Order: sequence, then C-alpha cells, then structure tokens
Amino acid sequence: MSLHERLRAIDRFQQRHRRLSFAVAVAQRFDEDQAGQLGALIAFYAFFSLFPLLLVFVTVLGFVLEGNPGAQQSVLNSTVGQLPIIGTQLHNNIRSLQGSGLALALGLAGSLLAGLGLTGATESAFDRVWRIPRRRQRGFLARRLRGLSLLAVLGALTIVSTLLAGYVTIQAPSALEALGGVALALAGNLIVFFIVFRMLTSEDVPTRDLLAGVIVAAVLWQLLQHVGGYYVDHVVRHAKETSALFAFVLGLLTWLYLGGQVLVLCAELNVVRAKRLWPRRLFAE
Repeated sequence: MSLHERLRAIDRFQQRHRRLSFAVAVAQRFDEDQAGQLGALIAFYAFFSLFPLLLVFVTVLGFVLEGNPGAQQSVLNSTVGQLPIIGTQLHNNIRSLQGSGLALALGLAGSLLAGLGLTGATESAFDRVWRIPRRRQRGFLARRLRGLSLLAVLGALTIVSTLLAGYVTIQAPSALEALGGVALALAGNLIVFFIVFRMLTSEDVPTRDLLAGVIVAAVLWQLLQHVGGYYVDHVVRHAKETSALFAFVLGLLTWLYLGGQVLVLCAELNVVRAKRLWPRRLFAE
C-alpha cells in the first residue's frame, strides 16, 4: 500500500468514528481561523490587565475586610494564595490587606484600559470563530459598553467568591477545605466562562450551543491552575533569585498563553457542535 493510500485509509477511519472525527473537525477549524493568533492576542491583553486588576482586587478587599485580620489571613492563605503563578508572589509580599483610595483609582484606570482591550480582543475572536459578518457585529460604543458590563460583573463575582472561600476556609477542616476549594473553583470557572461566552458573542447564540465549550473550558482552566501551582512549587521556589524572576515571568506568560488558546479552542468546539461541521475530510479529493 502506497503512502497516499495509507493516508486515505486514515482519513476514512477518522470519518467513521464520531468522537475522533469531531476532534479532527475542531482542530481543522482552529487552524482555518488562525485561532492560535487570536488566543495569543487575548493572552497579550490579559498580561497587561492582570496587574491593575489585582491592584483593584486587593484594594477593595482591604476596604471590605478592614479590621478583620482573621478573614484577611484566610483570603491570603486560600483563594489569593492559590492563584497560579502570581498567587504565590502575592502571598509572600502582601502582609495585610489595606484599602487605599489612590491605589484604587490607579488600579481602576489601568483595569479599564487593559480590561477593555482584553474584552475587545475576546469578542473579536468569538466573532471570527462564529463567522459573524462585520455589519452584524457590535459597533465601537456598543462593544465597549458590553466590555464594561462584563468587567463589572466578573469583578463583583471575583470579590464575592473570594470572600466566601475565605470564610469557608476559616470554618472547614483541612480535608473538607481542600475538597471545598476545588469545588468552589470549578463552580466559579463554570460561571465565569458561561458569562464570557454569553456576553462576548455579537449574535444571540442559544445557550445549549454554549454549554459544551463552557464545561470543557472550566475543566481545562482548572487543570491549568493546578499545573501553575505545581510549576511554582517545583521550579520557581527552588530557583536562585535571578533565575526565579525569569521562571516567574516565563511561567506567567505561558499560563496566560495557554489560557487564551483554551478559550478560543472551546469557542471552536461550540461552533463545530452547533453547526454540525463534522465529519470532515483531511485531504481533498
């Protein structure tokens, strides 16, 4: 059998198996849309929005938890300390949470600029993935208003979930704390990704066509969080001071890049599933 015939046999094999042909179709669609570049652009804006968002996050918690050192320490030890890559640095350098009007103002300004870039890049990626014509996409003002709404919703959700996780950590035994932390993180991921997919697609896609991507994105993001924690524990902490800085930055960029790829990949998964774009041929006749 020639190489050409073997490749044709492989193509016929993948078309006959539903799950395999679905995965192949998602990969082909990902390549056709140049989705890797879209995910990289999302990661670029995420990197610049992360630090001002964290400044706002810590400042607001400082106002909310002022005068409650037990709750502050619980937040630092649980939710904040478990953020992949960046969480360890926060835990080691924030001795107590304190509210500051100047820090809040600077953080909000930076968050709005970088955050709107992040939401705009994500919405553009979703529009590209769903092949929404330019005339049916949101305009300049509508896109930014939607971005502001999303940032407000996600910001409030993050604050509330962190406070809840902090109080749970105070009261729960260590075994239940670990299990409850994972469950809360996964539930929070499901809510966040559902909101992102729902709000940042220009056309009104039925909810049932978004759920598969939301679930897969939440699970993959949870895995990325654990991998990030493992990376910090086994690479960053054991590196020398200069090497640790490079390892920290490289790990953070890699984590954000993979997160952007996951987001766009799961959007492609939704498109292929909703429009039944499988099975597909690997090779043209």
